[in-house]
Amino acid sequence: MHSPPSDPQLLAMLEPRLGPGAVEERLAREAAYERRVLGMGRNFFHVENWYSIHGWMRAALTLVGLHARGRRNARAIRRVTHVVSLPNLPPQLDGFRILHLSDLHLDIAPDMPAAIARAVSGVACDCCVITGDFRARTHGPWQPCMEGLAEVLEEIDVPVHAVLGNHDSLRMVPAMEAMGIRVLLNEHVTLERAGARLHVAGVDDPHFHRADDIDAALAGLPVTEPRILLAHSPEIWREAAAAGVDLYLCGHTHGGQICLPGGYPILRNAACPPDLVRGPWRWERMQGYTSAGTGSCVIDVRLNCPPEVTLHVLAGC
Repeated sequence: MHSPPSDPQLLAMLEPRLGPGAVEERLAREAAYERRVLGMGRNFFHVENWYSIHGWMRAALTLVGLHARGRRNARAIRRVTHVVSLPNLPPQLDGFRILHLSDLHLDIAPDMPAAIARAVSGVACDCCVITGDFRARTHGPWQPCMEGLAEVLEEIDVPVHAVLGNHDSLRMVPAMEAMGIRVLLNEHVTLERAGARLHVAGVDDPHFHRADDIDAALAGLPVTEPRILLAHSPEIWREAAAAGVDLYLCGHTHGGQICLPGGYPILRNAACPPDLVRGPWRWERMQGYTSAGTGSCVIDVRLNCPPEVTLHVLAGC
């Protein structure tokens, strides 16, 4: 791997949390692999890094008269409500509401942050989670997406917890946490209401950088209390179920983004069963939800696959 530039501020902030050598290893992975089209990660082909095809896709959609419609669709972000029944949910947490955003790709177009801000404005919730991919590209400047993120956060007045995606750099964490977002890097937080506890754990990107560590994220959490895992992609569903996770929230797939009529994806970008690509699913006793994505990747177009913000409402069984 290439040696990343030293970053004393990042080391001082994150090394006590992640352990010796973890920061340098993550940055080295970014430097070596951020532009890879083939290889690395949990699937072989990474269309987001094949930049020449982006223009061809726009041209093809324009030729068949779908480009303008697809751009309008990408900004028509719907609100989805998903009720989750958890057997071990304390009565005090019945009705607890989690606003779930994913794959914002905030700098893909100048008007995308405003579209996302409109979608979340006024949503009543107890906390917000964001399952990665704040940046449009997998390399280059990340500051523009932070400007867009600040615009979105103006409409969210509850605690925000997030994980990084395959488009995100570890260097973004100080700026995000300065905005009030708690970035979970194989870590967890505990939320309380009326004396009852809910644990939210998060792993670093499991798709491309393969920096996830479920054992570290869940360390010390009692299995008798509800445990929610945030991960960028659904690809570590087996490990999460084996670790006793109750609810797995993720994104990455965009639900296909450009789909055939009926919502059938033309391209799948995650190494997981088709049932895990979009919406609610179950694996053994673990429940999961894969967001169809709030933003858009590669090109700012959606066809037969609406973008979404999801309100998960917890309920006891």
